[in-house]
Amino acid sequence: MTPTPQRPSAARGPHVRHPLFARFYARVSVTADARGGLGALRTELLSGLSGRVVEVGAGNGLNFAHYPAGVTEVLAVEPEPHLRRLAEEAARQAPVPVTVVAGTAEALPVESSLVLCTVRSVPEALAELRRVLRPDGELRFFEHGAADSPGLARVQRGLDRTVWPLLFGGCHTARAPLSEITTAGFTLTSYRSFDLPDKGPRLPSSPCVLGVARR
Repeated sequence: MTPTPQRPSAARGPHVRHPLFARFYARVSVTADARGGLGALRTELLSGLSGRVVEVGAGNGLNFAHYPAGVTEVLAVEPEPHLRRLAEEAARQAPVPVTVVAGTAEALPVESSLVLCTVRSVPEALAELRRVLRPDGELRFFEHGAADSPGLARVQRGLDRTVWPLLFGGCHTARAPLSEITTAGFTLTSYRSFDLPDKGPRLPSSPCVLGVARR
């Protein structure tokens, strides 16, 4: 994403803290990158980017190593304190300049790598993303979402109403990222849908979509 070139102010938005999930995610995500193919998907997601980028939901900074040389600056937004500290460590090793800041998708710490499964309000988060994007900017997204099979979709809805958000840092499995992005006023330019992992049983978080949208 390419925001208007102004510097971040003080972080805004609700306080976010998921210490147990953050530590679990930090360990599992590294393994998934190395053995589960997520590293290649990160490269695909970020390929061709240039200029200033806002990365929303930077996690522990695993995207940073995959930014191409044309990127002049990354403003990486991460609300969870433990993950943000890990992202700051990753930023020091990144091939492009990365600044890690606190903030949420609903209230980005900028004045005029998207985590729609965990935000409190998807419409507010997408409206904020449209606000900070330049007219020619791109929204790059890699999300998991609602299944296309009725059986798994029912399981997802049941989990979202009960234990899944509690166990996984506020994550929801049954959201519909493509329709939410277009409803917010973005135009999809390309995307592809797939399962992750691509082999073995289909998990509630398996249905994924990766793509590009514009204002």
